[in-house]
Amino acid sequence: MEWLPGEVNGRGHIAWERGRRGLELSQRFTWPENLGGYPLAGLSAKLALRWWAELAEIYVNGKLAHTGDIFDCWTRVDLTAAVNPGESVEVTLKLLSPGHDEGALVKSELMFESQDEANPEPAFVADELAVLTTYLKQFAPEKLGILEDALANIAWDQVGDAPQFHQSLNQMREALSPFTPWLKQRTVHCVGHAHLDLAWLWPVAETWDAAQRTFESVLKLQKDFPELTFTHSTPALFAWIEEHRPDLFAEMQTQVQAGRWAIDAGLWVEPDLNLPGGEALVRQILYGQRYCAEKFGTVSALAWLPDTFGFSWQLPQLLTQGGVRYFATQKLRWNDSNPFPHDLFVWQGLDGTPITAVTLPPIGTDIEAPEIAQYAAQWEANTGFQDALWLPGVGDHGGGPTRDMLLKTRRWAKSPLFPTLTFGHAQPLLDSLLTTSTDVTPPSSPLPIPPSPTLPTWNDELYLELHRGCYTTHGDQKQYNRRCEDILFQAELWSTIAHILTKCPYPKAELETAWKQVLFNQFHDILPGSSIPEVFADANETWQAALETGQRILAKGLETIAQAITLPTAPDAQALPVVLFNPLNWERDEVAKIPLPSAWADHQHWQALDSTGQELLTQWSGPQSLSLSLLQAAKEAGAAKLALLAPLSSPEEGLGVRAKVLVTVSRIPSVGYRVIWLKPITADLPSPHSPLPTPSNWILENLHLRATLDAKTGEIASLIHKATGTETFSATGNQLQAFKDAGQYWDAWNIAPDYQDHPLDGFCLELMQWAENGPCRQVIRVVKTFNQSTFVQDYVLDATSPHLMIRTTVDWQETQVLVKAAFPLTVSADQATYEIPFGAIQRSTHPQRPEERAKWEVPALRWADMSQRDEAGQSRGVSILTDYKHGFDATPNQLRLTLLKAPLWPDPTADRGQQTFTYAIYPHAGSWQESKTVRQARNLNMPVLPWFPPQDVAMDNRPCQPLAETQNCAGAENCPETGSFLHVGETTWVLSALKVAEDQNHQVILRGYESAGIAAQFSLAGILADLPMATTNLLEQPINGAPTPDQPEPIAVRPWQVISLILAQPSPSPLPN
Repeated sequence: MEWLPGEVNGRGHIAWERGRRGLELSQRFTWPENLGGYPLAGLSAKLALRWWAELAEIYVNGKLAHTGDIFDCWTRVDLTAAVNPGESVEVTLKLLSPGHDEGALVKSELMFESQDEANPEPAFVADELAVLTTYLKQFAPEKLGILEDALANIAWDQVGDAPQFHQSLNQMREALSPFTPWLKQRTVHCVGHAHLDLAWLWPVAETWDAAQRTFESVLKLQKDFPELTFTHSTPALFAWIEEHRPDLFAEMQTQVQAGRWAIDAGLWVEPDLNLPGGEALVRQILYGQRYCAEKFGTVSALAWLPDTFGFSWQLPQLLTQGGVRYFATQKLRWNDSNPFPHDLFVWQGLDGTPITAVTLPPIGTDIEAPEIAQYAAQWEANTGFQDALWLPGVGDHGGGPTRDMLLKTRRWAKSPLFPTLTFGHAQPLLDSLLTTSTDVTPPSSPLPIPPSPTLPTWNDELYLELHRGCYTTHGDQKQYNRRCEDILFQAELWSTIAHILTKCPYPKAELETAWKQVLFNQFHDILPGSSIPEVFADANETWQAALETGQRILAKGLETIAQAITLPTAPDAQALPVVLFNPLNWERDEVAKIPLPSAWADHQHWQALDSTGQELLTQWSGPQSLSLSLLQAAKEAGAAKLALLAPLSSPEEGLGVRAKVLVTVSRIPSVGYRVIWLKPITADLPSPHSPLPTPSNWILENLHLRATLDAKTGEIASLIHKATGTETFSATGNQLQAFKDAGQYWDAWNIAPDYQDHPLDGFCLELMQWAENGPCRQVIRVVKTFNQSTFVQDYVLDATSPHLMIRTTVDWQETQVLVKAAFPLTVSADQATYEIPFGAIQRSTHPQRPEERAKWEVPALRWADMSQRDEAGQSRGVSILTDYKHGFDATPNQLRLTLLKAPLWPDPTADRGQQTFTYAIYPHAGSWQESKTVRQARNLNMPVLPWFPPQDVAMDNRPCQPLAETQNCAGAENCPETGSFLHVGETTWVLSALKVAEDQNHQVILRGYESAGIAAQFSLAGILADLPMATTNLLEQPINGAPTPDQPEPIAVRPWQVISLILAQPSPSPLPN
């Protein structure tokens, strides 16, 4: 068929310009008598089309026959039920190119089908031969001669005589019939599928419409094709359907109960699994499984994650603890360097927990017999199993199986030269593969059946060798995610403690709503930053709503606890009490940052006292403490765009925030608090500020570190770890390096593999100045420009801190440029260690194997470390700590942190404008475990929280209870001025959640993980001590019975183990709906 006026390019496509430009192709076609001599009369005719277009409309004889889009991008359109030679048909195709890419008509193929089952058309027989050839080449190449002999029966000279030609084809098929039992003992299990991204190249609102259309289509098809089975994941989507379309949801429930729908979920959404924290992954499982159990009668045994961009090594443990037995993905087929070696395997988690994993067939596929055979034969060769899965259905934007697919399935099920073709479900298939031995050979089969194999084991993360840019793109999503996770952890923590202390209501419903908002935005095209701008506009509203909910609940919890604290007599009549809350399960020394009440915002002179009247180191910090305003500095330096704003609720302050008092405070208890006092003093007393050093003196120093900045570059010329006397850097540290990065062919997702071959010059030092210099904190500000962009980096060294912070504010205005911060080190190691959810992983810095070489950009959560051990057995190293920058690379003596990307597609505005982020350098003696890198990174991300009690409590001047500072707060009537609500001892166990149980308001859940890869133990002291206790899974189901008081102390924890405890309070207390 000739298409006019299109021109076919070198790829065999008709292409046209991008930008939602239209193309109309039209052709009138007259049916000939024959095609290649074969008579066409009476055959049905279809036109198979595939396109790359935002919109496609196909008209046949002026009537609309099909509409599609960039996802529903193929079809077979009926042209006539029976060809009548001499008649004509007119086909018109109207196409609209994508906004971001050229449009293309990829395929246009005229297909004819026989309506006589006994005499299929030659194309069908040719596909049968292709199927048989595939299996013979794979499993019995010595039998190919039988096929060649059978082909000799075809009467090629009788093509024009349909009855004679069909007779010869059937004789050939009969000659091949001995292979029928051999083929039929294999089974392809079809499961209708409709992958539906919650957002991507469309906003979330469109997803709801796509879901309704998809599910309605499936239900309608199941009435006409009762054999059709269907699977879908995403409880978050089901919950929306339940609320907005209860009629549709009820039909879905009926089909689930009938066994015709499977809910293969396991998680609330199909999230990114590199960037969320461990507790967020727990909540994905908890809320997803609870919903499935409540609405469909059972939890999901199969975690269905076909499209996620790589998988954390702790996932097997978390899934198993959440009631999941199988893990499934097909994304590893996208690797750009090394084909993933296994189709069915045991994935062994970081802690040793195994889970059966399956590499799914491709999603978004049709019923094309040769393609199915190629896949199923390869599956059999790889696994030894003759039962394979196939997932027909239009996907990405929903769609699901089509009528044409189901008709083709029925037709191929009847073919004698195709495996058994049926519909089923994935989980029962996996159950049968792992429990059934296939060691019986049917007597009519010419060939034996291979025995069932032993599954191979994969003992590593499942790293996707692609989409490495998603660790960095759209930093605003990463920042929101980190802040929301941390805020919700603290909101739950302090609300639970307040609930235990005072029996006040616990805001369960509000917290669940906020968590589900966060979990939704962790979807694998939102959090990674790979969607259109409208998606992020919606996502930011959702993030902000969750953040505000968490902050409000957190504030209420802190207020309730603060009011329960017995305050001593103020050391001074004018002193204001401040409660410093520590949410982490270790004691901390910290420079507390205390925002001043609005009434005192302009007062610069303060004194801080402890309860005995002992003065604490104090420093006022505010806009006036800067020697120049940022804008003035920009003008003097000649930089144009430096009017930068504060970040959204960042853990470290940005530029232009309100004034605060810095106070150096020691021994803030684990999951506890310390009360200090702030006293305003008059200006005629000694100044709270130290004089700023001379401009040539660029040295920051405390008890732990001595940092010297290079006056020519603004980089770190030297960083001395004073305890060991060692230099951290082999060359200047914090080198900002820029590279041209076209993003491979998925711009936002990928980093160009050859980006290092395209370095860019252009960083210019515009300004260095002392910003603060006091007993609590020293800050040197460095301003640099790069083309149209400006970097303001504050080197911050707190009095108590063993790490040097680099607080960075950027006005980013580049396109397709990648920026990294490089740290050349004096340590050298073959492995670097990176934090992952609930654990850490070592990756090679000197890759030898192909799969190691593919990891040239890797993800981490809050830190990466390089440590070495010398000949004397002494260790030292350097950790890079970060708040929400996740991409790293390493060589044997260098760590680099990726700071920025600037993709054009699918969001041309991604990361442009203002960003504020913080990273830090932590040189240490010993290994990262011995130097407690995990704690340092969490300290950076979750500083102590200051709270001003209400004035009536603050000035009550009730006498202090005679309790030692180390005594724990045991109840509302017994909270001293310093106390720990939860103390677990000196351990590598890290708290990840303290919350009220989902179903029992008089029970609480305590969860944490072993963080150093060593056997550990912990004990419970504080408000949870001596409560009846039981170990529970992630679904909050006790593993060995209800909580009892006779649990062992201390509690033993395996390396990397995630452990959850359920503890019973003495009596129930209110829990709002």
